[in-house]
Amino acid sequence: MRNGGPVKFVWAGDLDGDGEYDYVVDRQTTPQRLEAYRSDGQFLWQVDMGHNSTDQNNIEGGSATIDVGHNDGVTVYDLDSDGRAEVALRIANGVTFGNGATFSHPNDNHQFIAILDGRTGALRASAQVPTDYLADGPMYARFGVGHLNGTTPSLVAYMKNRIGNGGFNLMMTAWNFDGSDVSMQWKWLRGNQNAPDGHNTRIIDVDGDGKDEIAEVGFVLNGDGTLRYSLGHQGIVHGDRFHIADLDPGRPGLEGYAVQQNNPSGLREFSYDAATGQILWQHFGSGTADVGRGMAGDIDPRFPGMEVWSFSGLYNAPANRLTEPDTALQPWPQLGLWWDGDVTMELLNDGKIEKWDPQNPTPTNRVPRLVSTWHYGGVTAAQGGPTLVGDLFGDWREEAVYTNADFNELIIFTTDRPTSTRLYTLAHNPAYRNAMTLKGYMQSHHVDYFLGAGMSTPPRPAITY
Repeated sequence: MRNGGPVKFVWAGDLDGDGEYDYVVDRQTTPQRLEAYRSDGQFLWQVDMGHNSTDQNNIEGGSATIDVGHNDGVTVYDLDSDGRAEVALRIANGVTFGNGATFSHPNDNHQFIAILDGRTGALRASAQVPTDYLADGPMYARFGVGHLNGTTPSLVAYMKNRIGNGGFNLMMTAWNFDGSDVSMQWKWLRGNQNAPDGHNTRIIDVDGDGKDEIAEVGFVLNGDGTLRYSLGHQGIVHGDRFHIADLDPGRPGLEGYAVQQNNPSGLREFSYDAATGQILWQHFGSGTADVGRGMAGDIDPRFPGMEVWSFSGLYNAPANRLTEPDTALQPWPQLGLWWDGDVTMELLNDGKIEKWDPQNPTPTNRVPRLVSTWHYGGVTAAQGGPTLVGDLFGDWREEAVYTNADFNELIIFTTDRPTSTRLYTLAHNPAYRNAMTLKGYMQSHHVDYFLGAGMSTPPRPAITY
């Protein structure tokens, strides 16, 4: 990479149509920038986010500010299905694109959805963000992609701003790019509805009908923008992290697992049916607590299905029972990834790729280590993690992307462990590929089938080229 400032996030997409992922990188400078690089490291273009990106307050910043707090406002995907990925970006007055053209608008608070050419960074189309909440200032955004109608990709925008010094406005929109124009498909305003959100979004087909839904920690929207269900009416409030996966392969469909922040009932974590919102189990504690981390993955092959854990012990999700009676002997609930040759999940925590051993359990600071990324020059980015985790090179194991300390190299870690397990590429799984487009508080990606000990052969993914 070129010399530049700190990097928080990297996005992968085939910008030039050669069949390999290329990379879009943010620069946490003042003003902020986006840069694009080919898979071989060749620089492609730069976008200058302009004067409206200099206020980088993580709650109420500038109208063109990206990648602060749990917000991003950027994603990369082939939105018009022409074989080359576009860059979707939330912009405002003063943004200069990769071809040198500058976006001008008389009101700095007005914001726009912009679709950029992946090869040049030039603006291909733009549309104004709805102004329902403009009186409370510009809105931060989280972007992701899903197939809401089961056929064509849609850009999904989660956008939020603060009402004075109190609560938050929340607006969800979906957008279609047909190769020439970007148009809004629908808009959902939370208003005074009891629909708790959190710090990451998941776009996944929760009911198995081939169409994606949009999930927050406390509610799910259907692909047409209508509210499918809210967990707020069952006592769920804001939480930092949640997962949707086939936690219990013996039960039809997908399940969710989520943690809570200062729930007045003392609720710490819970599991639920992802299609209906039915609560399956809950764990309470005395008083309230901000449970800032929560993980889900199969790390104990002695029990069928996945384990879930925050700070109250490591539980087998299907049985709702501790897999290790000593609650101090659990790994840190940060990130998971598939790395070695077996199908259970490894862990990625503060630059360490680790493997918790259920036969010889050890506490967080003594989990057996497979890789120390700093030995190869990698430095941790936001939230003590990498800039990107994803299936980038085509094996069903995952890569982790870091930068070096000078922020002029991407260092991509890929497994060197052989495996006899043969699975189709994770990025060909619709739920997993959607997850690669989302950031927020960075979370592990999940496929829409059970990937773990004792798994069945997954069905062929229902995708077409």
